[in-house]
Amino acid sequence: MAEEVRGPDTTALDEVVTFTSELIRIDTTNRGGGDCRERPAAEYVAERLAAAGIEPTLLERTPGRTNVVARIPGTDRSAEALLVHGHLDVVPADPAEWTTHPFSGEIRDGVVWGRGAVDMKNMDAMVLAVVRSWARQGIRPRRDIVLAYTADEEASAEDGSGFLADRHAELFEGCTEGISESGAFSFHPQPGTTLYPIAAGERGTAWLKLTAHGRAGHGSKVNTANAVTRLADAVARIGSHTWPVRLTATVRAALAELAALYAIDIDTHAPHLDVDVLLDKLGPAAALVAPTVRNSSNPTILDAGYKVNVVPGQAVAYIDGRTLPGTEEEFAATMDELTGPHVEWEIHHREVALEAPVDSPTFAKLRAAVERFDPDGHVVPFTMSGGTDAKQFSRLGITGYGFSPLRLPPDLDYGALFHGVDERVPVDALHFGVRVLDHYLKSA
Repeated sequence: MAEEVRGPDTTALDEVVTFTSELIRIDTTNRGGGDCRERPAAEYVAERLAAAGIEPTLLERTPGRTNVVARIPGTDRSAEALLVHGHLDVVPADPAEWTTHPFSGEIRDGVVWGRGAVDMKNMDAMVLAVVRSWARQGIRPRRDIVLAYTADEEASAEDGSGFLADRHAELFEGCTEGISESGAFSFHPQPGTTLYPIAAGERGTAWLKLTAHGRAGHGSKVNTANAVTRLADAVARIGSHTWPVRLTATVRAALAELAALYAIDIDTHAPHLDVDVLLDKLGPAAALVAPTVRNSSNPTILDAGYKVNVVPGQAVAYIDGRTLPGTEEEFAATMDELTGPHVEWEIHHREVALEAPVDSPTFAKLRAAVERFDPDGHVVPFTMSGGTDAKQFSRLGITGYGFSPLRLPPDLDYGALFHGVDERVPVDALHFGVRVLDHYLKSA
């Protein structure tokens, strides 16, 4: 029983700050198309796991694109295993736009600065600090904990979680659930109210390639079969399309909890529920739910032509499509309609939508771990508008939750820091995360 109440040692609180800073200094920028090298960060993690007596395995599909996997045996050999995963790569950052160099890892005024401070080298560091604290204290979790530090999450995941799930499933034997990024961070919709959204779902990925064909010719002549015009019309229709409301179980649960918190008398299961009216009543808190009550389709890339006085015979565009569980057929039918007769579309990259139960014992334990360290906070379920490595690990039957706990000050816009400028995380937030993760992982 003593192990159940003992928290992380003071060394863990120091190490999480050091690890976050030093991981940020290792530039693991993922520019897509294979342009990334995670190996130095993977070796950094592996060395610190090995020093704590935790045997790491380094795996690569492509040289330099390194993943680290390790297993910590639990005390209950009959219990199902838990996967804890985080990615080592980060998106690009332009130093000219930042007030502090994005790969400095500078610690200033109680804040760690740099690319990856919230996405997601902070979580990588928190997990590393927790398990090293266990090793020093002789603590074992109840169930096996499998750690995975992955490559390539910020692109296709083909060199990371996809490779691990497809080629090294044996390393995840017994894992039925997993936790990772984008959940349990504090959100302050109004003074005196602190929410902690825990992710229990993700929209699916449907990245599309659009191709319009037409009649090539001189730019000075009338051209009623202009590929650029045909493409532009389709892109405009897609970009301005208003998708219908489609409520998943997780989103409906989130709306119900938020409505109750704000004393809004409404039945979220009513057949004619006006979701947009409810979102208006929720005010700033609606930001947690609004991106996930519908599918979405955002044009992101246009590619056409090579000379101003030449009408090209082909034009190409890319669309970032996101789908809710069970809406894939509707999404495809809508794309057929919006693209029209002169534009072809195809899936450029697809990943499944996910949904995890919010009435499960696991979600209850996640909720309890946060509320133990912030009794005035309110945990609510939510669905991520984007996606994580949980999509790939779901191929192994692993149910994923977004749980990387941080208690942030009200004036720090957590959402804006993801892939944003001046990404940073307070030292106090890292300490909070270590305590919450330590408590949850030992009792999971």
